Amino acid sequence: MVIVSSPSLMLKETVEEEGDRRWDEMQADCLVNIFRRLTLGDLAVAVPFVCQSWYRASLDPSCWRRLNFRSLDFAPWSPFSRAFALRYRLHSPLSFSAFLRFALHRSRGVVDQLAFPFSSAVSIDDLAYVSIKCPTLKSLTLPDNLMLEDDLRIPELVRRWKDLEHLEMETKPSSFLEAVAEIGRNCPRFVGLKVRGLIGREDAKALARWLPELRHLELSKSYLTKDELLVVIGGCRKLETLTVKDCLGFQADDEILKLVSRIERFEHEGSTLLDDYGYETDESEQQTGFFHR
Repeated sequence: MVIVSSPSLMLKETVEEEGDRRWDEMQADCLVNIFRRLTLGDLAVAVPFVCQSWYRASLDPSCWRRLNFRSLDFAPWSPFSRAFALRYRLHSPLSFSAFLRFALHRSRGVVDQLAFPFSSAVSIDDLAYVSIKCPTLKSLTLPDNLMLEDDLRIPELVRRWKDLEHLEMETKPSSFLEAVAEIGRNCPRFVGLKVRGLIGREDAKALARWLPELRHLELSKSYLTKDELLVVIGGCRKLETLTVKDCLGFQADDEILKLVSRIERFEHEGSTLLDDYGYETDESEQQTGFFHR
């Protein structure tokens, strides 16, 4: 069995330094320290099947503290899905929901970082399950392309994570205003937000009102005018990093550069006032839906 990841090389070097000791005789805390750096794929379908000591070490909840499902392909024909079905003798194709429950069961409630996959297979039931099983979540990356009725439930779920510090949303949900308000009311340690979409006046005002303690904000690839950007800069006065790359609707002029001089890192490369056809954008184009959220 081969673990195709750099931590496995570290493990091999560690064993060699110990002389002729068997791999299955390594101390459990040493194994756990290495296993927690592996991908979820290695942790699920490779490590547990080496020997009993590796299997027991892989069950340590700290190995499952950070769950990045974006590194996995849940298509039935993918190497990971086929390997998992074979190892665990599944009689039906592996689904994301099934693997999510598998991973959360092994985490025993200690997950503090979770990134959902880019997949339409993720449902609001999966988010609700995470909100129950991961009460101490600190960093969350939401899935893309949730159904409208599902993304309307995001605010009620977000408020359950009292320790949430960082949230990423690939596209701005229709419930964005409500979600920001719930974060402001219920997540006192929240410092980082990443979202992409049409950032309108109400969105900018919500960020300034509810998240004045933000340290890190990314709005890259959004429709964002100068007026809205100024509202955000004026309201979120503790920003340390502001990333607005490849946005449409503003260019960083002298006024903007003067206001952001207090921000440690301001990245705006690729942002422009004009669209691809050389026309200046305006509010009416936003309302017609020319720019997608």
